Amino acid sequence: MRISFAAPPFALLLAACLAGPAVAGEATHPVLVTSEQAEGPIFDNPDAKAGERHGVAFKWFEMLKSADKSSAGVYAAEASNSDIEAYPHDEFMYFLDGSVTLTSADGTVTRVNAGDGVTIPKGWKGNWTTGGYRKFYVIYGGSQ
Repeated sequence: MRISFAAPPFALLLAACLAGPAVAGEATHPVLVTSEQAEGPIFDNPDAKAGERHGVAFKWFEMLKSADKSSAGVYAAEASNSDIEAYPHDEFMYFLDGSVTLTSADGTVTRVNAGDGVTIPKGWKGNWTTGGYRKFYVIYGGSQ
């Protein structure tokens, strides 16, 4: 039996997260990022941020940030090859474009392509290799 959803599964997860508690004093309402915006224009929003870590440029638009350090948004990064000693938080990612190869410390390889969703648990150790990507992300109660 196959079940179909009108919205992609990542959209349902994001909607559930957005319905969670907001930071005190902030308006509580849904934040929509359309598929067209997520292709790049969202990063031109005045609230979007950009940075560089270990020589790799990245940018993101945060749709939700809560008091328990959970957050959700859209993120884009350039090509990189990074060894991860301990992933800092639990994270769900839905890849919009590009791909990532995650090689766990035990040698297990997970290839994530556009259209795929993946979770990485806090404390994961391994290697993250990509030619660049865009993703929706949801971080659960960890460092940001």
